[in-house]
Amino acid sequence: MPSVPFQKKSIKSLRVSEALAAYGFISPWVVGFIVFAGGPIIASMVLSFFSWKMITPPKFTGLGNYITMFSADVLFRKSIGVTATYVFVAVPLSLTLALLLAVLLNQNVRFSNFWRTAFYVPAVISGVAGAVLWRWMYHNELGVINALLGMIGITGPRWLYDKDTALLSLIIMRLWNVGVPMVIFLAALQGMPKLLYEAAEIDGAGEFAKFFYITLPLLTPVIFFNLIIDIVGSIQTFAEPYLMTAGGPQNTTLFFGLYLYMSAFSYMKMGYASAMAWIMFVIILSLTAVQFRVAKRWVYYDGTDG
Repeated sequence: MPSVPFQKKSIKSLRVSEALAAYGFISPWVVGFIVFAGGPIIASMVLSFFSWKMITPPKFTGLGNYITMFSADVLFRKSIGVTATYVFVAVPLSLTLALLLAVLLNQNVRFSNFWRTAFYVPAVISGVAGAVLWRWMYHNELGVINALLGMIGITGPRWLYDKDTALLSLIIMRLWNVGVPMVIFLAALQGMPKLLYEAAEIDGAGEFAKFFYITLPLLTPVIFFNLIIDIVGSIQTFAEPYLMTAGGPQNTTLFFGLYLYMSAFSYMKMGYASAMAWIMFVIILSLTAVQFRVAKRWVYYDGTDG
């Protein structure tokens, strides 16, 4: 029989081999994260304290970028206002529409599979392709939207070319892409316990009572999840205003993400853009933390006092 020290050595060698194999499998992700995510994150933090126009050496300014941003940059404040308006209008409307569609598709309607697919298709279309499509649809002379309005005797607005309707146009476009939250709502609705509805029917509850006192409370975790995802995505909006309006007219669609991009690649202010990126991170982190804090008061988790 082999000796005990030999057995221990074999087990140790096996564990080392397994560990090396494991590290080998995860190494592509680790290297990719360091090169494409971790490294740029650290670099942007460092650059946020410098003034760097790429063609000149970086110049240390300390908190200069942040002070300028909050005290002297009118466009920064404008971009915050535009993004906030978009978030507080588009997100509630998008989630409400997604929930209504999910409730309708959860019924025994004809061609339900077709409708589910039709409403989800925009979610798999590239953001660039969708923006180009809607830009043509919004064209004040050649667009299909104004053509349809003209058929019923309504003169359509200039949509993307009018400062009063440009942001509204992007909000309406956002409602087109409700496929992802709709599918999540639909999955939650199909997992609802039937016994609660049967008990409510025995007590004489109507459809509205069952929806507001059973369905909505049980959906609150899903609503909370979709709310977090939608707010984060809305704050980072970039492709649509970049391709459809370029921030105009008169900066009425100058989103935070678009102004960040312009600061970096149009104005060549990499240090300033890095500072803006960290401000965006702080805003998203703060809003998410507040939502988790407030969620304890309205999100119900089965089996808890939530």
